[in-house]
Amino acid sequence: MTNNPPLFDAVKYKQTTLQQWNTAAEAWHRWSPLLSRWLGPATETMLDMCQVKNGSRVLDVAAGAGEQTITAARRIGESGHILATDLSPDILDFARISANLTGLKNVSTQVIDGENLTQLNADPFDAIISRVGLIYFPDQQKALTGMKHHLRTDGKVGAMVYSSAESNPFFSIPVSIIRRSAKLPAPLPGQPGPFSLGAEDKLEKAFSEAGLRNIEIEKINAPVRLSSAAECMQFEQESFGALHQMLSGLSDAQQDEAWNEIEEALGQFEMNGQFEGPCEMLVAVGTK
Repeated sequence: MTNNPPLFDAVKYKQTTLQQWNTAAEAWHRWSPLLSRWLGPATETMLDMCQVKNGSRVLDVAAGAGEQTITAARRIGESGHILATDLSPDILDFARISANLTGLKNVSTQVIDGENLTQLNADPFDAIISRVGLIYFPDQQKALTGMKHHLRTDGKVGAMVYSSAESNPFFSIPVSIIRRSAKLPAPLPGQPGPFSLGAEDKLEKAFSEAGLRNIEIEKINAPVRLSSAAECMQFEQESFGALHQMLSGLSDAQQDEAWNEIEEALGQFEMNGQFEGPCEMLVAVGTK
């Protein structure tokens, strides 16, 4: 008798992801100043490569709390428009609130699954962006194909992803500690995750298979700078819902022990009273 290996359950994963981001929505929004400092330069690079400019029509897929949506909205001006979309209505509310508070009239929001963009009824976009979102889609090809479908001819899709686990120890170290503490098995084949597109050739292949051309990839150093390892641990503890899901099978005491180990391990990146966690992003852009 042959035992079939377990299969990745995309439906259950997506339900859990929705719950995670609804729960983490307020924290992700509250950490927006850090996100701006940390991911701001790579975001600007993505917008440059996508040729986002005054008057552009932009779609932001998996927009989250919309920090990058606001950045793009300021670029495109009053004659442009950006639609921010996300699976989580709770986190998308913060994108809408931020746009209103900044007085931007060129931002709209819509709750939609980034893998089901065919359900979106909209005029073609000049650019479609996704910041640290594509890596968490179970069907990345379906997402990219849907993005291409909504582009005008010669429009551009841009995605920002983490590179390899080795180049992102600020994140990979907590993941490895939690996986070991919770005795979790290795990720299943096809399972999405933070480093699922971390190899440049794999990222380029994903864009190419979706029918995008003239693919460009930029590697960007993006260190996470905070006051201490404890603050970095707090940021990840509050904002990275997936880590909580991985720990859910442990008791409160065991979870505390894992977080203490994470803080201690992250301490190696503290120097002269400041924390600088190594992080490297890849920005890929393809043309329709």
